[in-house]
Amino acid sequence: MSKGHHRNWMVRLIRWYQKHISAHTAPRCRYYPSCSNYAIQAIERFGCLKGGLLALLRLLCCNQWNRGGIDDVPQLYSLFYRCSWSKAHEEPRLTPLDVDEPIGDKENGL
Repeated sequence: MSKGHHRNWMVRLIRWYQKHISAHTAPRCRYYPSCSNYAIQAIERFGCLKGGLLALLRLLCCNQWNRGGIDDVPQLYSLFYRCSWSKAHEEPRLTPLDVDEPIGDKENGL
C-alpha cells in the first residue's frame, strides 16, 4: 500500500466521524479550526505519521483547562511549534480575540 492510500484512508475515517458522530452533537472544540479539521489538514500536509502525531497532541490540548483559540497547522513540521523558540513559531499566525477585552472603539469611548 502506498503512503497516499493510508493518508486517504485516515482522512475518510475522520470525515465519517464528522458526518455521522460530530454532526449530531453540540460543538465542543475549544479551537479553530476544529480538532477534526486540524487533523485532516495535518495529515494532508505531513502524512499519516507526522500529521497524526500533531493531531493527537492537539486532541490532548483540547480540554476544559485550556482556553483554546486559533491554532493553525504549522507550515513547518515541529512537535514544538507552539513554543516561542521553535522556528515553526516564526510563521505568520492569526491571533484569537481576547474575550476579556470589551468590544468597541477605545479611543472614542465606545
